[in-house]
Amino acid sequence: MISRLITASRAPLTPRRMAITLAALCGLLLVVGVVALGSGSVHLTPGEILASLSGSSPEDDTARTILVMIRLPRVLMAIVVGAALAVAGVVFQALLRNPLAEPYILGISSGGTVGAIVAITLALGALGVPLFSFAGSAAVMGIVYVLAQRRGQLDTYTLLLAGVMIGAFFNAAILLIIAVFHQELRTAFLWLMGNLSGASFDSLGIVSLPVVLIIGLLWWRSRPFNLIATGDETALQLGVEVRVAKRAAYLLASLLTGAAVSVSGVVGFVGLIIPHICRILFGPDHRLLIPASALLGAAFLLATDTLARTLIAPSEIPVGAVTAAIGAPLFVYLLRRS
Repeated sequence: MISRLITASRAPLTPRRMAITLAALCGLLLVVGVVALGSGSVHLTPGEILASLSGSSPEDDTARTILVMIRLPRVLMAIVVGAALAVAGVVFQALLRNPLAEPYILGISSGGTVGAIVAITLALGALGVPLFSFAGSAAVMGIVYVLAQRRGQLDTYTLLLAGVMIGAFFNAAILLIIAVFHQELRTAFLWLMGNLSGASFDSLGIVSLPVVLIIGLLWWRSRPFNLIATGDETALQLGVEVRVAKRAAYLLASLLTGAAVSVSGVVGFVGLIIPHICRILFGPDHRLLIPASALLGAAFLLATDTLARTLIAPSEIPVGAVTAAIGAPLFVYLLRRS
């Protein structure tokens, strides 16, 4: 089955093939979403889910409260964050021409984590944490961007090294803050390991619209990524404004990462392994790779978050620990296989 999919991925990208692929991924995401909504300490069947969402069973207020107020915002948040991280991984791998590039390699997550931990330490509330986190991500994005400028151009190698350096600095700052303000250790460590338990419709409303718009914009401008991934000279000869395209790609992918970190904490491996899986299954054309990665990344994070909150229910495991436990061996397998 896998070999047939790999063979099909080498075929030319046609509208029919794109429609079938995206429809299949949407179906997969729908199935995972229904399973996630029904899973938990209180099990709900698909019929009960549909009745609760449509309001046709007003007598069962408990099930509706669990579904609408607790599970639904968390499921939607997992979809948004998973899509954002996967697409950011696709863009960074094309921008840096490095198969190991992923959203956190440029230090953006470290800046967001510092902002979040500062907000947690200052007890700024549920809204202050994502706002401070996004501000920290934006600050690191600006620092790395400035450091990566060489003769007025964005140098990808300098960008990578600057990101690693800034990330290491902010990781040290994270440990220092945690050591000084030890009373907030548990909340801070949950953030460092990735956590979607605080999802709400308020935070979902802040993050979802920018993520959807950015992914749509990257999809619309996906054709130049195919050329940039082959080399700057080739892209220039074929009419791509490489400098403008790189700056726009870095900005948009960084915003996606910052938005995801601001509500989920550090969730690793989604932006690393999902683009690789999609390239193997669907080919390297970014016109399909970007939306396919968004859908598969959403399904992957939703499935892992469901495992995180049901494996040891009523307690739960940080979702970042589950993505690492699944993603690390999967990536080693893909690495050895290809």
